[in-house]
Amino acid sequence: MPHIAFESGQLPDAVKQKLIECLTQASADITGIPEAMFMVSIRELPDDNLALGGKTVTQLKQQLR
Repeated sequence: MPHIAFESGQLPDAVKQKLIECLTQASADITGIPEAMFMVSIRELPDDNLALGGKTVTQLKQQLR
């Protein structure tokens, strides 16, 4: 059973559902393995625990507003 692991900051439920659908479909199309065989896991980390360029994702999101 293939496993697709996706790790990111916090995501809305609708985004997670779309990721699950699209990652599963693309993987099945590419590999020829039926979609029903794929397991997808999404691991969300708090935005304060992720950083880029010395700034947390929380800080970066605030700058974009």
